[in-house]
Amino acid sequence: MQLEYYHVDSFTTEQFKGNPAGVCLLKEDLPDAVLLGISRENGLAETAFLKKSGNNYGIRWFTPDIEMDLCGHATLASAYVIKKFFEPESTRVLFTSASGELAVTFDGQLLRMDFPGRMPVPAGLPEEIFGSLSIKPASVYKSRDYVLLYESEDDVRNLTVDRIMFDKVNLGPGGVCVTAEGRSFDFVSRFFTPQSTILEDPVTGSAHCSLIPFWSERFGKRKMTAQQLSERSGILYCENGQNERVVIAGNARLYSRGVLEIDMQ
Repeated sequence: MQLEYYHVDSFTTEQFKGNPAGVCLLKEDLPDAVLLGISRENGLAETAFLKKSGNNYGIRWFTPDIEMDLCGHATLASAYVIKKFFEPESTRVLFTSASGELAVTFDGQLLRMDFPGRMPVPAGLPEEIFGSLSIKPASVYKSRDYVLLYESEDDVRNLTVDRIMFDKVNLGPGGVCVTAEGRSFDFVSRFFTPQSTILEDPVTGSAHCSLIPFWSERFGKRKMTAQQLSERSGILYCENGQNERVVIAGNARLYSRGVLEIDMQ
């Protein structure tokens, strides 16, 4: 079986920056084990699998380890592929997913994703996570992910994680997001996932489902810019919307395209 495959860098205009995602087009449903195998072979933080259904696309996201309930950068990459190669005249694409309907609109070179908001609430932090952090947070919150608030951008930038201790916790599809007010951007962040093949995610769109309402409330404004301070880095244009929705926008660029040869026997 041959599958069309694209490698796209999300939340960046620069090559080798942002968060790389695989985008794989399906003509029929494949077993989860095959989808997970493809994701492991790709070795990227996430691979999105798309299947056309009427005017919409079904979308699923797999890391090399598990299926995710929501992924921002691979959704952005998927919309970019649809616009660039399949529907160049479209102004909007709608995905159906485990997290409901997700709309992406095209605004010039900017892709704007309409995602569910997830306001984090004050919470305790597992001892293993707290002990693994070289710099301790000022306060702790939780939605799907833990959100750790730090005093400064430098704290977030300089933070290191003791992976042996960190990996003693299994958070399923969740992770640990560290954040602080930024200097050049409204806020900055980094994102870590215990027991995952890729410890630090370069740019985490889904984490901003929590970061946007969190910082919007603190700043008292709806529109913000954000930077994820990973080695690859990435820029996100954020808006706290209505009815517990958020807009996460960014750029994308193609790295490669090709064909996967999958043995289904």
